[in-house]
Amino acid sequence: MPKDQGLMDKILDIGIHIGLVILVIFALYPMLYVAFASISDAGQLIAHKGLLYRPLGFSIESYKSVFKNPGILIGYRNTLFIVIVGVTINLLMTSMGAYVLSRKNVMWNQAFIFIIVFTMFFNGGLIPIYLTVKNVGLINTLWATIIPFAITTFNLIIMRTAFMSVPDSLEESAKMDGANHFTILFKIIIPLSMPVIAVMVLYYAVEKWNGWFYASIFIKDRELFPLQLTLREILLANQTDSMSAGASAGDQFQIGETIKYATIMVATIPILCVYPFVQKYFVKGVMVGALKG
Repeated sequence: MPKDQGLMDKILDIGIHIGLVILVIFALYPMLYVAFASISDAGQLIAHKGLLYRPLGFSIESYKSVFKNPGILIGYRNTLFIVIVGVTINLLMTSMGAYVLSRKNVMWNQAFIFIIVFTMFFNGGLIPIYLTVKNVGLINTLWATIIPFAITTFNLIIMRTAFMSVPDSLEESAKMDGANHFTILFKIIIPLSMPVIAVMVLYYAVEKWNGWFYASIFIKDRELFPLQLTLREILLANQTDSMSAGASAGDQFQIGETIKYATIMVATIPILCVYPFVQKYFVKGVMVGALKG
């Protein structure tokens, strides 16, 4: 290899690494800002202008105030129900749908796939969805955020592609031993597709955890609000007075600012803790869709 070519490769590698470091900083800094602000002294934070590189003082009063708010605990309870039950239903329905669509001997297979993919680009809109949910009696229930969204088309396609990569010989052998479709799916296909299953768990869990839009449309009872809807009210409607009760008006404003940041951290940290457990499967699972159509 010519020396000039080797030098250019090194310069290119250095440039790529510098660019990646800059992207990481841009991606992490907003989270670090919120984390620093949440444990900063309220008075110093209000007086501070510009970027924040470290906590200003140290105080956990904002976190104490957050957990005193009954809406946060209720939101956690509702969100955990939505995530656990919702992801279970998502995986069950998506895996069964993907199994059917991945079988080569299914009649009108391509027509079904076309119809399903069509829904990724065109849908009835918000009003038909609301009327459907209302007519089946799911309005103002947590099920309204689970059942209508049991399958995501994009995730269905990814899982179908993963199932298609399982050798046909395994299915044929299982059928010769008397296995039915449920046995093949749950004892052969799914165990061999755990990387993509882990990715689906992450995708669906993040979707359920961060969901607030449809909850704000379908749910009116505050006792059923998920965590993100409670967080939205705190951030947009500035409803921090009840969490800073007992302080003067000026102190309430100052503490209210740190409470907002603490609330964001409380709502974000749990889902961040899930990622390390599925990270080793993530790249392999995502690449499945790029290997076979």
